[in-house]
Amino acid sequence: MPTEPLSQKEIEDRLRELPGWTLTGDRIGRSYRLANHFAATALVVHVAGIQEELGHHSELTLGYDTVTLAVHTHDAGGAVTEKDFALAQRVEEAARGHGAH
Repeated sequence: MPTEPLSQKEIEDRLRELPGWTLTGDRIGRSYRLANHFAATALVVHVAGIQEELGHHSELTLGYDTVTLAVHTHDAGGAVTEKDFALAQRVEEAARGHGAH
C-alpha cells in the first residue's frame, strides 16, 4: 500500500521543525556547507547509509564543500510524505555530527 501524501499544512508544520529545509516544487530539500571536500564526501557516505537503512532515497548532490538533498516519495506519486520527513530528520542529526551548517 502506498504512503499517503501530506497536506500542504502538514508539510508547512513539519518544515518549521526542520530549520533550513524548504519545499521546492514537489520536494523538500536542504543544502549544507562543510569545512572542505573531504568533510562533504564523508557526509554523503553517511547519508547514503541512512538512506539504505530506511529504504528511502533522495537526490543527493556533492559539491566541493556542499551537500544538497531533495526528496519526495515515488510510491506516493511524487508527493511529500512522512517518509521524507523521517529521512530529513536523520540527515539533520548526521549533518550536525559532521559540522555542517
